[in-house]
Amino acid sequence: MKKAIFILFIFLPIVTFGQQNQVADSATYLSVIKNELQIKWSKNRTLNLVFHGHSVPSGYFRTPFVNTLGAYPHLVLKKLKEQYPYAVVNTIVTAIGGENAERGAKRFDVDVLSLKMYVLFIDYSLNDRNIGLERAYKAWDEMIKKAIAKGIKVILLTPSPDTKVDYANPDNELAKHAAQVRKLAADNNVGLADSYKAFEFLYSDKVELDKYMAQFNHPNELGHTLIANEIMKWFKL
Repeated sequence: MKKAIFILFIFLPIVTFGQQNQVADSATYLSVIKNELQIKWSKNRTLNLVFHGHSVPSGYFRTPFVNTLGAYPHLVLKKLKEQYPYAVVNTIVTAIGGENAERGAKRFDVDVLSLKMYVLFIDYSLNDRNIGLERAYKAWDEMIKKAIAKGIKVILLTPSPDTKVDYANPDNELAKHAAQVRKLAADNNVGLADSYKAFEFLYSDKVELDKYMAQFNHPNELGHTLIANEIMKWFKL
């Protein structure tokens, strides 16, 4: 007598690990740091935020004048202290006017990774037009991955305005670099402060846009405030 053979098929659910190819979640990405910012003396500690990039985070308004206290790294510090009165926070600027991402990447190990930081901000796109998208992507990606390997949270900034750009053309050069920065944030699952989008309501009216600019490619304090507000979305409780 032949024995019947029964084959049991077991279907297991597909499990995916982690969130890939998307910008980090602003509600959770800096959760540990936001908790640290709320700790009171004597258990709190100093938190360093580093701003790496070109002339805009450096604080250049009308070159060669540098308005450190009106630039977005300092404005972020001021806003953080309003929101987190018990925190000890430093904003450290490693930006250099006129620099592009390739040059920033070359000095990254010495000038940036040597610092003990919790969050790194990168802002190079205005000047990266001089090296093109492919070279810019490689330099940004290198810096991002090095920071992540050190356990540093990273927030990328899309470009602030240049009034010489034809914003009526949706395929303008700055728009392309803004799209690439968004892609870099998604590819690496890090944060994004979309400066390009923050100024979007002004692009159709050059007269209004000029009210936010110190010169054609440098925001004034009003413009820097728009950028600081984008960054502060990551620190919202």
